Amino acid sequence: MSGKTEGGATERGFSKFGFAFFLAALAVLLTLPARATPIDNQFQAWLQNDLWPEAKAKGISKKTFDAAFIGVKPNLKLPDLVMPGEKPATPQKQHQAEFGPPANYFAEKTIRAVTGGGRSRESANARVLGLIEKRYGVPGEIVLAIWGRETGFGAAKMPYDAFEVLGTKAFMSTKKDFFRTEVLAALEIVERGLAPVNAMKSSWAGALGQPQFMPTSFLKHAVDFDGDGRPDIWNSTPDVLASIANYLVHYGWVRGRGWGTEVIAPANVSCALEGPDQGKKISDWVAMGIRRVDGKAFPASELKAEG
Repeated sequence: MSGKTEGGATERGFSKFGFAFFLAALAVLLTLPARATPIDNQFQAWLQNDLWPEAKAKGISKKTFDAAFIGVKPNLKLPDLVMPGEKPATPQKQHQAEFGPPANYFAEKTIRAVTGGGRSRESANARVLGLIEKRYGVPGEIVLAIWGRETGFGAAKMPYDAFEVLGTKAFMSTKKDFFRTEVLAALEIVERGLAPVNAMKSSWAGALGQPQFMPTSFLKHAVDFDGDGRPDIWNSTPDVLASIANYLVHYGWVRGRGWGTEVIAPANVSCALEGPDQGKKISDWVAMGIRRVDGKAFPASELKAEG
């Protein structure tokens, strides 16, 4: 039951006037800026008093700097962070898959998806891949494999603001110096007009676009292969594929040389020798009894190879 009070308002719930007042007050509250936390304030002070002077000295304009960090706060959900004034309690776990066991990185389920996706895209990109191989000497199947493994041929989402990730990590990660270099490189990308601020989308580690280049790698290796005036590794398939090939060439890819071969290992060779940190000269592997499946001799035995 409900009775009437003076003025006609009901005793139960809001009057029409009271409800309207509540909505108006709620709207005002929602428009108020969130209260800055101590860590937010420290981050802003670091940006202006520490990072900005170095960025300015490297030729970054205040316009670019402010546009990159407008509304940016430290993202405390990112891994490998240490609060200011503290030290990491235990060694940080490596989160990137390529630094884990090779058996996991090359799991059959994952590789099957990459090989299937690569075959389905090979004909659609045949012309571009042919031009890339002619210029860089990297076969199309190698470029496709890396594209597929890094971002599922561009299907993987890049949900992070690169400046939020790189800024947070430069401010409070376990590798501050590394990420400081990277955030300065990201600012240079924008300053040079190679990408606008709103295009700078990254992974949680700050890697950009479909090839997953860190900003310093973008500056060294990204290619404008479609001829539109800038290297777009987020949206342009020709730019993505050519940038991957260019990266490999810069890291020693030799035209006409194979990337690897299937081998037979004797029982006394430990599987613990596999992985990117276990490279040896080919002559050393041969001395341990490693043989090619096809029976052919290994080339250039002083080259290093990984198991």
